[in-house]
Amino acid sequence: MRILVTGGAGFIGSQFVRALLAGDPAARVTVFDKLTYSGVEENLAPVAGHPGYSFVRGDICDVDDVDAAMPGHDVVVHFAAESHVDRSIAGAGPFVMTNVVGTQVLLDAARKHGVGRFVHVSTDEVYGSISEGSWTEEWPLSPNSPYSSSKAASDLLALAYHRTHGMDVVVTRCSNNYGPYQFPEKVIPLFTTNLIDGKKVPLYGDGGNVRDWLHVSDHCRGIDLVMRNGRAGEVYNIGGGTEATNKELTGLLLEAAGVGWEMVDYVADRKGHDLRYSIDISKIREELGYEPQVRFEDGLAATIAWYRENRAWWEPLKVRAAQQS
Repeated sequence: MRILVTGGAGFIGSQFVRALLAGDPAARVTVFDKLTYSGVEENLAPVAGHPGYSFVRGDICDVDDVDAAMPGHDVVVHFAAESHVDRSIAGAGPFVMTNVVGTQVLLDAARKHGVGRFVHVSTDEVYGSISEGSWTEEWPLSPNSPYSSSKAASDLLALAYHRTHGMDVVVTRCSNNYGPYQFPEKVIPLFTTNLIDGKKVPLYGDGGNVRDWLHVSDHCRGIDLVMRNGRAGEVYNIGGGTEATNKELTGLLLEAAGVGWEMVDYVADRKGHDLRYSIDISKIREELGYEPQVRFEDGLAATIAWYRENRAWWEPLKVRAAQQS
């Protein structure tokens, strides 16, 4: 199987590539990545010497870049996206271009070159916010941020190519990911690295917002199942089954650092901040046998340990993030 992975130098994409090449000796993977501020080629160092791995630097919004990279692949797994909500609130333009136009460029190229399957990786944030219960895949989309709106648009576009052109498209929607190699503007690595350096952590509002936490390795196993056996034209939710408020999560990170609540700065809440995310994973469980395997307590402890041991990886990225803000 010859797979083109867009955004494969990012947090989730690189985990997918590392796991795929470790688990499938016959796989041939091309990573296609622009290497923006959050794309880190060092994330792929563990597979750099693998005979099935190759890397192409390119922009998914550039028709010529994509057209040159697409031929010869059986599957596209599309991770590449602008994904940080705060950045989308500050400026939505790059999110619309990358997440919507970039997806359209990829879909057109995949159709042109006869790619067999297109896996579009999305987010539970497209559903909006839910006060009780959990979203199924049939839930109406009601995004509340420019980021999630751009992802909802790209989901609908991908599914439209299935219905209009008969392309073999599947969409996955995940809950909040965590794990090693996550860019340190996201909450768990941001808080962890701040506390390592003796800095305070910024908690939005009263910290009552609820998220379902999914270890990145579980997420990528779910994507792999969908890539191989998912039904064309379908959406599959991938979750971790562990809900926690941001305040509860902060308490766990403070405890791991051996400090108290004096290290928390309560900051003004994010605009349009969704109160609660919760996805129903019955469909992928029943159809494809998916089950999250990493207990949140174990995964969080291992993630914290990874950041403690890998300052050389994250320290320059925090500088880069600050320069790009």
